[in-house]
Amino acid sequence: MESVARGVLYPGRHAEVVETRRRDPSPEAARFVELYWHVRWRVDEPHDSKVLSYPSVHLVFEEPEPRIYGVVRDLFVRRLEGEGQVLGVKFRPGCFRPFADGPVSAYTDRVVPAAELFGPEVAAVGRAVLAKQDTADLAKLAEEFVLSRLPEPDPVAEDVAGMVERITARPDLFRVDEAAEALHVSTRTLQRLFAEYVGASPKWVMRRARLQEAATRADAGDPVDWAALARDLGYFDQAHLVRDFTATVGVPPARYARS
Repeated sequence: MESVARGVLYPGRHAEVVETRRRDPSPEAARFVELYWHVRWRVDEPHDSKVLSYPSVHLVFEEPEPRIYGVVRDLFVRRLEGEGQVLGVKFRPGCFRPFADGPVSAYTDRVVPAAELFGPEVAAVGRAVLAKQDTADLAKLAEEFVLSRLPEPDPVAEDVAGMVERITARPDLFRVDEAAEALHVSTRTLQRLFAEYVGASPKWVMRRARLQEAATRADAGDPVDWAALARDLGYFDQAHLVRDFTATVGVPPARYARS
């Protein structure tokens, strides 16, 4: 078990009030599930948790009801008040599609009651999950529920998961045609598969990987050569990186690094 940090903005400030833990899925669930994450907080005043989300769909056991969170293309902000906890099931990119009744893009930038897809019994599971305190116990109940709902394996979903993994590991990839060439598919096929299975375009996935890498470098605490980083990430120049980062995070990367 380890903490989950990448993608969380202002991680030092976040860790002061929020405890985030993770559990890996069993081999049986790992075809579909990337991990289970457990967030617990206690704050004296409201705290906005900000995250550069991954191209993943989440099933979240929370109050007042379990919900499905589609891919969030903007900055994800969750206001935390008082004390509480949530347990999330993070599906592998592309691998929520076999559970859904249509393209995953239908969930993009949306939060819907989990009962709409998994039936009313998910509410009782949610109450049982949140009655626990230990991460392993919460994750065990969540996994039992997921295993009871496992669809037939979809080889295309697994292929798409591999595609997302490959291009997010290459933050220097900047154009969709470059990604398509690296993946040995046509640009049109790549765009169609991502709309159906991921819920975000290849361009967005590549851009998000670059922004996460820039934020990770800034969070490391070491001086950052922003011009060199911009080149490493495939930007035309430093100004392009600054504009891209500011448009999503809300502040330029150098100012973010000083925060």
